[in-house]
Amino acid sequence: MPHFKLESAHHPLRVCGVDEAGRGPWAGPVVASAVMFHTVKAIRGVNDSKQLTRELREKMLPRIHERCHVGIGLASVEEIEQFNIWGATSLAMKRAVLALGVAPELALIDGKIHPKEFPCRTQTVIGGDAISQSIAAASIIAKVTRDRIMREQALFYPQYGFDRHVGYGTKQHQTALRTHGVCPLHRRSFRSIKAMLEGVEPVATPCLADTEDAA
Repeated sequence: MPHFKLESAHHPLRVCGVDEAGRGPWAGPVVASAVMFHTVKAIRGVNDSKQLTRELREKMLPRIHERCHVGIGLASVEEIEQFNIWGATSLAMKRAVLALGVAPELALIDGKIHPKEFPCRTQTVIGGDAISQSIAAASIIAKVTRDRIMREQALFYPQYGFDRHVGYGTKQHQTALRTHGVCPLHRRSFRSIKAMLEGVEPVATPCLADTEDAA
């Protein structure tokens, strides 16, 4: 289970955890979150968001907000097209840290991205959402926030099923693309969407447990 060993190793620095949701989908923004605990005291149930059901993630949200500083940053579809998904993810992470309301001295970042021109020092942690309480909490915030955005967008584009697959490349999404073509939420630079625009059948991909609602 995620713990505070990484954060404690840098005491007395102010340390936040940073994670993102939505790097792989065919549609929608990428969302990042930064979380800094008020005290080094674990929140029962905090874990990698992919290990939690939607119900548990929603249940954890108010607990995290109560015990932590929380920042959220988004990068739009237009920014994903302009800067590519890696550049847009870095931008969303930077915005999340700036939105914390308190300046961290070190950001523990899940994965291996070293964002450029970041507001503080960074340390990448591969598999960090399964190790660090701060990163795991950030993964929950990012996932819940992005899923809510995509479910709201489903009201405007009901034909795509965004409320089910939240933009990931499922068979349901593939069928909707075949029937309706792309909409403004689709990432046209992504290989599968480019193939669709060129008249080639896109290849459906699994959600890798990023949403248990995928069909």
